[in-house]
Amino acid sequence: MENTENKESLTTREYAAMVRVESQTIRRAYCINGHYLDVIPHKLKNKRLLWPKADCLRVIGAV
Repeated sequence: MENTENKESLTTREYAAMVRVESQTIRRAYCINGHYLDVIPHKLKNKRLLWPKADCLRVIGAV
């Protein structure tokens, strides 16, 4: 993973803090629906999720 991709993405924990929910809430919604608040993550080979920062900011109305 490149540094530029890392700067443009958030971890599940960072996204959860942004929308003020537990990270497990986001993981569960992803497992059931394939997204959380219409944000679809990038799945890494090590099974971790990276959430597009621009989409996350749009959800909270910061963009």
